[in-house]
Amino acid sequence: MLHAPVAKPEPEKEAPAPSLFAQARSAVIWRSGAQIVGQMITWAATFLVIRILNPHDYGLFAMTQVVLAVLNMLNGAGLASGLIQKPDADERSIRQLYGMLIVLNFGLGAVQFAIAPLVAAYFHQPIVADLLRVQSFLYVTTPFVAFPYALLARAIDFRVQAKVYLASSVTGALAALAGAYAGLGVWTLILAPAVLFSTRAIGMTRAAGHKYRPLFDFRGAGDLAKFGGLMAAGQFFWVLQSQADVFIAGRVLNPATLGLYTTGLFLTQILVSKFVPAINDVAFSIYARMQDDRAAVADGFARSSRMVMLVAMPFYVGLAVTAEPLVATVLGPKWVAAAPLVQLLALAMPAMTLQVLFSPACSAMGRPGINVHTGAIGAVLLPIAFLVGLHWGVTGLAASWFFAYLIYLAITGWRVMPVLGVSAGQLAKAIAPTFTASLAMGAVVLAVDHVLPAMVVQARLAILVIVGAAVYAGWLWLLSKDTLLEAISMARGKPYYRAGEGPARVTSAA
Repeated sequence: MLHAPVAKPEPEKEAPAPSLFAQARSAVIWRSGAQIVGQMITWAATFLVIRILNPHDYGLFAMTQVVLAVLNMLNGAGLASGLIQKPDADERSIRQLYGMLIVLNFGLGAVQFAIAPLVAAYFHQPIVADLLRVQSFLYVTTPFVAFPYALLARAIDFRVQAKVYLASSVTGALAALAGAYAGLGVWTLILAPAVLFSTRAIGMTRAAGHKYRPLFDFRGAGDLAKFGGLMAAGQFFWVLQSQADVFIAGRVLNPATLGLYTTGLFLTQILVSKFVPAINDVAFSIYARMQDDRAAVADGFARSSRMVMLVAMPFYVGLAVTAEPLVATVLGPKWVAAAPLVQLLALAMPAMTLQVLFSPACSAMGRPGINVHTGAIGAVLLPIAFLVGLHWGVTGLAASWFFAYLIYLAITGWRVMPVLGVSAGQLAKAIAPTFTASLAMGAVVLAVDHVLPAMVVQARLAILVIVGAAVYAGWLWLLSKDTLLEAISMARGKPYYRAGEGPARVTSAA
């Protein structure tokens, strides 16, 4: 959603190069479009698998994800971002990146294989060691996904990689279904990502069509390593935040209760963890191209936030007010105990979504160090909140997300908005219409749910969804028509001028 000022075509015979606006729109359509289709396929398989497996399986799987998340922050993704952000990169730098990715990830695979028994002992679950050892294979595929991705992202070419992401989503979904129906239990959750990332590695390498050979002489790669190190540090603190709940609760809650919690968290984080990263991937590339025009970045960030929250807010409020029939319908009767957790977690997700939008803009402006500092704050704040919340059991753990992320968002905004040139008032004005419309929608849906007679949960859910969608769209149309018209114009590929704006400031991020 990043629009740059629409450039006037040069009076040349050749067709003018696509504007940054056109590149951004194409990138978002392909990256996000493929993400949406791929996720629909993945979700269809995931929800079927959830119905077959049980909370105990998901609790064991969550324990392994703590280790993968911590080690993956060292997988060189920050190095790839450094190549994307760097305006000029010679062949040697590109080959060095390739070599670094291979060395890092093969080493990480060996480390995970070695520490697997220690992790299993910490969680008091011997099978976790076997799961982690098999998952070590995933690191072998990482260089052959990350390196082609960096090459394509530098050119803001998300079309071919979108096709690869879609194809790998299909193969991963098929593997998940096959494993579940074959009775593999928790091993189904290990098989599916192995197939998905293997397919993605092969597809991305073929799509990039590069001829580079890895270079293992890293002399002269200091700038790239420094940028990548800062990005990795920020990712490290993010991992501490996102995995602290399972790390802390895994020794207190039994695997079944932990499975209920992590599955409820998965449901509420679907948008922020699956769709927003796709937007941020594109936004980072575009912001990097615009980094010398601070005012354009500021306008772009405000518009990006508005367009993301246009979808995110009704999604989260809808989850909160329909949690009981939604969980019963989508996950099945044995997961109904997760519904109260979904309600609590959904309330925290708007703050989390806004908070994660800051990171790519700040890094693209050449200030990844700020992300490291704010990440360090979050790495202290969230675990403390989880520890306090866990005194009230799994319900308190879920509720702690809301209070922690309100504080974390405020701190992040205070530190990052001056870098982007965005004021708190400008951001609040940009997202206010979606907040008010969503709250009105939630109130009406709760009122309707209260007066509905007894009926099957599927019918109840359908009525509530239809009512909610009608109220949300109607409220925006009557009270904030500009927001809807802007979204429609962007989808059609035409910049939209709101009142008081002109062509010089028409920018948008996502």
